[in-house]
Amino acid sequence: MKKNFAPENELLFLALGGSGEIGMNVNLYGCNGKWLMVDLGMTFSGGEYPGVDLVFADLEFIEDRAKDLVGIVLTHAHEDHIGAVPYFAAELGVPLYATPFTADLVLRKLAEAGLTGEVDLRIVEDGDPIALGPFTVSYLPLAHSIAEGHAVLIDTPHGRVFHTGDWKLDEDPIVGVPTTEEELTAIGDEGVLALVCDSTNVFNPAPSGSEGAVYAGLMEEVKRHGGRRVLVTTFASNVARLHTLGEVAKATGRRLCVAGRSLDRIIEVAQDNGYLEDLPELVDFDTAMGLPRGEVLFIATGGQGEPRAALARIAEGNHPIELAAGDVVLFSSRQIPGNELAIGRVQNQLAERGIVMVTDRQSEIHVSGHPGRPELEALYDWLRPEILLPVHGEMRHMQEQARLGLACGIPSAVVQKNGDIVRLAPGEPGTIAQVRAGRLVLDGDIIAPSDGEGVVMRRRIAAEGAMVVVLGQGLSVEVETFGLPLEEDMDDFLAEAKTDIRDAIGKLRGRARNDREDVSEAARLAARRAARRWSGKSPQVKVVIVGG
Repeated sequence: MKKNFAPENELLFLALGGSGEIGMNVNLYGCNGKWLMVDLGMTFSGGEYPGVDLVFADLEFIEDRAKDLVGIVLTHAHEDHIGAVPYFAAELGVPLYATPFTADLVLRKLAEAGLTGEVDLRIVEDGDPIALGPFTVSYLPLAHSIAEGHAVLIDTPHGRVFHTGDWKLDEDPIVGVPTTEEELTAIGDEGVLALVCDSTNVFNPAPSGSEGAVYAGLMEEVKRHGGRRVLVTTFASNVARLHTLGEVAKATGRRLCVAGRSLDRIIEVAQDNGYLEDLPELVDFDTAMGLPRGEVLFIATGGQGEPRAALARIAEGNHPIELAAGDVVLFSSRQIPGNELAIGRVQNQLAERGIVMVTDRQSEIHVSGHPGRPELEALYDWLRPEILLPVHGEMRHMQEQARLGLACGIPSAVVQKNGDIVRLAPGEPGTIAQVRAGRLVLDGDIIAPSDGEGVVMRRRIAAEGAMVVVLGQGLSVEVETFGLPLEEDMDDFLAEAKTDIRDAIGKLRGRARNDREDVSEAARLAARRAARRWSGKSPQVKVVIVGG
């Protein structure tokens, strides 16, 4: 391959995000000199980068080749698939394609970012193929935990790729009509070169379960707690779950009240696109709080422990919705790995107030939107791909799916990670090169490298604290500390640190005694050694030389 990695007479795959991790999905297909992007997502920092909420894939590779990018295809509207669109789509300068519900949410994101009219967003109806250079893309509806989840079938001169997006099998999905077994089998009969497949739930030995079955579980729980206020927290984007909760509210004689801006937005978008038309009329907070306790059903955001979401504020007693001892919170959502501490914090606050909690481990009030092993095996059997390429998972998930696929008779499986260029055809499939696949963070209003000096220093300061050393005339030394655990010993520590700094500077000889850089470095190292000796911490040290 040429060093500039331009695809020649071949079919390539490159993940810039979403392989080796769950979230931040950005996938590229290269063919005959052109590139196609599938999804443009983001992830949340989870505290990994202090002061940062959003994390993006570094798109430098495709930004350098934007003239060869033919389009961006969006599989569905979850943030890990569309969340980076407002930050990068205008710069990439190519059309975006999405079905109506997804497109509506993207348009609102663009409007919030002041980019109305700046991005060419094209709405796709199911079954309408899209010709994009050497690629022809067709949308295929699959069940997932959001309206209009889709796989994309990508036809190329070198064979067809079935890119699943996020999916599951569901005989009663409540919202939407997924592609049938017969239709998927027919696609397999025509030949599938590669299956690029969601790996999230590969360790689950059972099917993920039907959205329709959740109705019975929620109905049972709400009935069981008659006479109490019941609050259900779920993913705002799960339109089917919102429909189910509306039906439960009607069947149990409860009025429906929702709390959370993302819920308000999803309901509005869903109704604008023909969903949730039978949702009961919503009541506001004041009306809901004035109803008898057993005559209201709340839906709230915040089931992942988000500190500013409605449930966290309710748990703190800082929200118009008030719960009391004996009231009930149903967690109709899966605990996303990494959110355990945040969720536990909210649940402990609720428990302290005597509020009853029910999770999906206790009752069938939630099902996953990702396939378990039986569903993966079924899809393999229907499509019969020549190559399996696991994505959308940590390395353990993708390795396990590769093993499963090979055991089910798929001839070849390629486990890749972000930055690996995989040749799918011609010849033996496999990784042929690696390119940079870094991360960017939204830091305030600035998008910066996650390994840039500012972000790295902030992480170090968060972990180790900071010191400022001011050097004046005549070996005058002042020291200020931030975040060192030395409250009781601070005066003694500062006195010793100043002595150490003076001694270190005094030991410099020759030109070094008058070289500001040498003086600064001697002071910095002495200050850090003193801090380590007293606190066990190695703080970031800033030396300021005044005058001279």
